[in-house]
Amino acid sequence: MLFLGKRANDQELSFSQAPATNESTPIWGEDSYQPSGIVSDSVAAISGRRTCGNLQCASTWIAPWRSRKRPIFEGQWGCSGRCVLELVRGAIRRESGNGAAIMPSQHRHRVPLGLLLLAQGWITHPQLQRALEIQRERGGRIGEVLVSECGIEDDLITRGLSMQWSCPVLGAGGFSPRSMALAAPKTFIEQSGLLPLRVAGARILYAGFEDRLDASAALALERMTELKVESGLMKTEEYRSAWSSLLESEAVELKEESFGDTDAVAARVTAILEQKQPMASKLVRTYRHYWLRLWLEPMKGQQGMLPQSGEDMLDYVFTVERLV
Repeated sequence: MLFLGKRANDQELSFSQAPATNESTPIWGEDSYQPSGIVSDSVAAISGRRTCGNLQCASTWIAPWRSRKRPIFEGQWGCSGRCVLELVRGAIRRESGNGAAIMPSQHRHRVPLGLLLLAQGWITHPQLQRALEIQRERGGRIGEVLVSECGIEDDLITRGLSMQWSCPVLGAGGFSPRSMALAAPKTFIEQSGLLPLRVAGARILYAGFEDRLDASAALALERMTELKVESGLMKTEEYRSAWSSLLESEAVELKEESFGDTDAVAARVTAILEQKQPMASKLVRTYRHYWLRLWLEPMKGQQGMLPQSGEDMLDYVFTVERLV
């Protein structure tokens, strides 16, 4: 039984001497895009032994009877459930410090839409006064009041909003609800108002909003898909039509759960990873929600990490009552 005492480092010398790579850096090749971290690590997990991603892992002994190639979490492999838990805790600590607000905040330093439209000469002072009076009586958004009560064109409202938010106006051309419904969970889309529209040049994912941008949601989608997300505003009618089509389309299977704190989320994510044994998985956060996506089988023909099919994939959205 002396072979049980052989050190793993002796067995893995050739692997440890391989050139180091940055697992989080995407590789661009002309018009084709292939993320390096998750895909390459998944292949490595199948083809040979791996090094545990937990830097505090003290295990150096080989167990020749044990074959453990999964789960892969954010391009890293854990040699045991305890090490996977440490990887997940590290991801949650990272997400807790990524600058995402607990709740969406109001943007207090933007020029009010009514004044901006007035300055552009698109409305008159009496029209603005009337719209403000109606808004005080009935509520609602000033842009909608100007359209419904003052006869202002919807295009002008959208252009004014784009100037207010310093972003482009996007159209629904090239929008495929069937493919874009796979980009993010419907819960995520409903809560943020972010509408995935299309991928351009296999590198940029355009996302539309109705009347205000959500930078946290756009960042979460960008990090999950590994595509550059460009946000813009859309005309209300066009946005709502595309929104309805997307929500009616089939998406990646979603499970939603709530927890009291992030420690409980870490334990649950670890349990899911150990049970499902994914080829790849990622965790991102927006506000009080943690979004976990699992790829259960190897990915083929994808743009970034944007799925082409919901098959062999799972989404989880965890809502946390108390963020620490």
